[in-house]
Amino acid sequence: MANFLYKLGRLAFRRRHFVALIWVALLTLAGVGAASAPAAGSTSFSIPGTEAQKAFDLLEQRFPGASADGATGRMVFKAPEGEKMTDAAHKATVAKTVKELGDGSEVVSVTDPFTTNAVSKDGTVAYLSVKYDAPAVGLKDATRNALETAGNDARATGLTVDVGGDALQAQPDAGGVGEAIGLAIAAVVLVITLGSMIAAGLPLLTAIIGVAIGVSTITVLAEPLDLGDTTSTLAAMIGLAVGIDYALFIVSRYRAELAEGRDREEAVGRATGTAGSAVVFAGLTVVIALAGLSVVNVPMLTKMGLAAAGTVVIAVLIALTMIPALLGYAGRKIRPAGEKRKKTTGTALSKPNLGTRWASFVIRRPAAVLLLGVIGLGAVALPVGQLELGLPDDGSQPTSTTQRRAYDLLSEGFGPGFNGPLMIVVDAKNSDDPKAAATTVTDGIKGLKDVVTVTPATFNKAGDTATITVVPDSKPSSARTEDLVHAIRDDVASKADADVLVTGTTALNIDFSQKLSDALIPYLALVVGLAFLLLIVVFRSILVPLKAALGFLLSVLAALGAVVAVFQWGWLGGLLGVEETGPIMSMMPIFMVGVVFGLAMDYEVFLVTRMREAYVHGESPSQAIVTGFKHSARVVVAAAVIMMAVFGGFISSGESMIKMIGFGLAIAVLFDAFVVRMAIVPAVLALLGHRAWWLPKWLDRALPNVDVEGEGLRTQNEKDADPDDDRELVRV
Repeated sequence: MANFLYKLGRLAFRRRHFVALIWVALLTLAGVGAASAPAAGSTSFSIPGTEAQKAFDLLEQRFPGASADGATGRMVFKAPEGEKMTDAAHKATVAKTVKELGDGSEVVSVTDPFTTNAVSKDGTVAYLSVKYDAPAVGLKDATRNALETAGNDARATGLTVDVGGDALQAQPDAGGVGEAIGLAIAAVVLVITLGSMIAAGLPLLTAIIGVAIGVSTITVLAEPLDLGDTTSTLAAMIGLAVGIDYALFIVSRYRAELAEGRDREEAVGRATGTAGSAVVFAGLTVVIALAGLSVVNVPMLTKMGLAAAGTVVIAVLIALTMIPALLGYAGRKIRPAGEKRKKTTGTALSKPNLGTRWASFVIRRPAAVLLLGVIGLGAVALPVGQLELGLPDDGSQPTSTTQRRAYDLLSEGFGPGFNGPLMIVVDAKNSDDPKAAATTVTDGIKGLKDVVTVTPATFNKAGDTATITVVPDSKPSSARTEDLVHAIRDDVASKADADVLVTGTTALNIDFSQKLSDALIPYLALVVGLAFLLLIVVFRSILVPLKAALGFLLSVLAALGAVVAVFQWGWLGGLLGVEETGPIMSMMPIFMVGVVFGLAMDYEVFLVTRMREAYVHGESPSQAIVTGFKHSARVVVAAAVIMMAVFGGFISSGESMIKMIGFGLAIAVLFDAFVVRMAIVPAVLALLGHRAWWLPKWLDRALPNVDVEGEGLRTQNEKDADPDDDRELVRV
């Protein structure tokens, strides 16, 4: 591996014009393709195998044209104080609004609150419902604008008017200002770490090019592969972070090689052969973690994971080829590591730096550092025991949004459960008396606790399938509503002479959360297992990969604990702009496991391969730890700060999902890089000594030798004394 990448790096350095031309051509091709790509159509959200999804599929089959999965909008009206919605003027306003909305191109139906009994008992609140023929994420902007315009027109008459429902579902924020701030912080860190604007600019430039190619490709494929905006947001977030880090690793090693007195082409080759090998295997762990999301069998997660994995592959390829080429263009403008310090102070490169001093401290007190790190992260992880999963709805929106105000008005006028009605689908096709079966279901539901309203059964034209709407007494995300769903499925369904399915947004959220919970352990086993095998090949050790996996589990649990404390309990919520607490997004645990595991292994591979390199070259275990920190600690810290800045920039998003993801990933990187990799890892290695690098002889013979530590390059260096051998190497 090291020899191949060494040759690749030197080739890219010499043929820099050709390499740069290839990447510029790919960027242009992707950009032109994205600009000319057709707009993505309706992006479907499905959860195969769940009861709620089966009900939706049955409705599509038995009620053709009803758009069971179509978006819905609710416009809520509240009369001024002392007045009622039944007053003539207000009824006229509502009638005008119904007519205005009914003219929309994607509208299936609009209900009149005065004919559907959608007026509160005190007469102060009323609502109309709009049904669309496309899912929320597929609605045209003109359709959303028409809904908002109708609300503004009604509001102008003196009524309080707010709009809710998934028709106004906000599109995920791609970062905006927060992303720009993250890039600015990354630029500052790179300048400090690499010592010059040009050296700092290379990782930023290549990362942006990689993300641009990745996101443009996703845009091209969005329509044929049914990709949503969240897919490109995740790809941009991950691609930007790893793209900067991978380039930083190679540029930093290049400067170190220059400091050893090597010429620039040789330094590029060795940097690519050593740090590049770490980049390849670090990238592989990220790809495994992201692509592994496919095992959950939720199409949306599968597409998000594969798209982000593709962006990571692009980041790796750019780091291995474009960075060497750009280093060739930079020439002497990028100086050897420590050159400025030597000129100003005359100190030698071997003077202990902060990383060396920290490693020496840990080696002297490994047990204390290990105990403190484990107890600290364990304490932060404690809130995980109170983790509640769910999906965000209008009730989790900021109070400044019209969706949240509409949600609150409906709760005020009709009760908290009105925002999460359940739809019961009675499949009586094989029943002797379909109407009697539906009546049995209706009566059974009325006898349950926490039920406010049960509508009469509505049959399809064939008379073999009925729908029943149930309004719970509690809000959609509450445990009582979840218990009601289970009671209908377990108790009522068992007594009916028909198949009874529960669906609707609330039931869908419950099924989604359950599916993700069930998939978490198999997914964790798959991802950690594959990465464990990969790291055995890299480190040629059993205990080092085991320690890496256990450290990751500790950091991800601590990060989830912090997410629960902030977004579920409200701790520091005001500081982070969390206006409403509630259940944690269902996909958060499995998402964090996948993404954080891949990113955590970046630091593990880069830090520990440098230790492995020193150990293989004859240093004692303790000396190897110090050497690894001497050369890698500064870069790992910089990479972690950059990644935290990129992820942290998304905390400013007004979308609760993006805010939660940004915070979760940023805090996870903080815990993993600074506590696990910089403290627990050296403490464990110090305690293990030579045993850390133990590998059974039979396994050592069976494993391929990937030579991440560059031992083959060292052997090659001994041949470089012969000028003929050197000339032969250059021609390869």
